[in-house]
Amino acid sequence: MTDLNKYDFVIYGATGFTGKLVVEYVINQYGNNNDISWAIAGRNREKLEKVKDNFNLLPDIDMMIVDSNDQESIDSMVSQTKCVLTTVGPYQLYGEKIITSCISSGTDYVDLCGEPGFMHKIISEYSEEAKQKGSRIVFSCGFDSIPFDLGVLFVQEEVKAKFNKYAPSVRGRVRGMNGEFSGGTAASMKATMAALHSNPDLINVLINPHALCEGFQGVQQDDDSKPKYDEELDAWVAPFFMAPINTKNIHRSNKLLNHIYGEDFKYNEMWIQGSGEEGKAAAEFISTMNPLGDAPEPGEGPSKESRENGNYDVLFCADLDDQTIKASVSGDMDPGYGSTSKMIAESAVCLVKDCKDLPGGIYTPASSMGEKLIKRLERNAGLSFKVE
Repeated sequence: MTDLNKYDFVIYGATGFTGKLVVEYVINQYGNNNDISWAIAGRNREKLEKVKDNFNLLPDIDMMIVDSNDQESIDSMVSQTKCVLTTVGPYQLYGEKIITSCISSGTDYVDLCGEPGFMHKIISEYSEEAKQKGSRIVFSCGFDSIPFDLGVLFVQEEVKAKFNKYAPSVRGRVRGMNGEFSGGTAASMKATMAALHSNPDLINVLINPHALCEGFQGVQQDDDSKPKYDEELDAWVAPFFMAPINTKNIHRSNKLLNHIYGEDFKYNEMWIQGSGEEGKAAAEFISTMNPLGDAPEPGEGPSKESRENGNYDVLFCADLDDQTIKASVSGDMDPGYGSTSKMIAESAVCLVKDCKDLPGGIYTPASSMGEKLIKRLERNAGLSFKVE
């Protein structure tokens, strides 16, 4: 990648539901910024033209016809940009050709991937080449896993400032979440189940919290797979369906940051349901539900009103030396669509504009952009990081 690339980033999947939200956000946030250049891409010319018309995009916002099965069209897109922002999932079905094209040309890449089997494959097969070519690949730049990955980093930096060391254990506790789950997330889970059917060994990746740590195997983690009582919070907590991917990303961040949290670091993530018998009953009920059962189909999603009325709030409790330091991350829109579209857009801008010295490799949000991304998300994207 060189500064001769025409665009800072290309939004691939711009005609999909989430892709359109990304376009809308970029227009509103960066439409008058001459320092940001971008384009849109997708399979269908008519749909791309409709996106341009609906959002009144200026003529100089180019569009590219790209098919995830057509390597030539992918290579053409990648050759024209510093970064590919893709919302086209499931990534295990539509992502590998784009990633390999980005790596071979030294181009950056951000996505919304929450598919640990696919991520494990890409990390195993392409990490060295990404380092050699200078391509920065950053998975999971949406609700999975930015609030959680950066939330752990944020509370740990607060601990370090106070005690000059990091906490050996952090508990992630979802306090509130209002909004529909992404249809793309549901489709990704279905694709993962299909992959598991054809490759039973994949289960070893799915159940291992250190599966993305490239051979490093940390200590046994606390069980977060069934309801339990959190004594420090005086509340019953239930399994959180995104914990399997968030936990893997957080442990990978720790490894890529040279184990700053410690090689024996523990993290578990659960959903607060309340205290007393009522809280216990709620936790037990939640643990039996399929949270994605009512998710919309890919390409569909909630209304603007629903997105804007959504929100989320996650508490992070860092435990050390009989003390607990707390911090929270909250978002001002529904997690699966409104906030996710803002997070991935800011990730692309941050990676290209703020992280020019970051070497090539396959990263997490915390290990690649860290506090730089926190600042952008607070300034522009409606996220709030607070010490409590």
